[in-house]
Amino acid sequence: MSTQELVVGGWTKYHALTPEDQKVFDEAMNGFVGVKYTPEQVSTQLVNGTNYRYRCIASMPPADVVWEAIVEIYKPINGQPHVVSIHRI
Repeated sequence: MSTQELVVGGWTKYHALTPEDQKVFDEAMNGFVGVKYTPEQVSTQLVNGTNYRYRCIASMPPADVVWEAIVEIYKPINGQPHVVSIHRI
């Protein structure tokens, strides 16, 4: 981990997902239906737990409509991660 990633309250730069980042995304999005979100990059913020901002490609099958979105997820220290908000960009 770099020093930047250890700063409490500060957001990291967007970077490629680690296996742990992907796991958090998958757990939070489990059961989500309708729009398909594919994470491309992530930024994290250490708080009492971890906030995640996933830059995603969003699509609504079967149509070929595609857009970008930010999926914000909060993972508490003890507990399941959950979606806080989704913003189309």
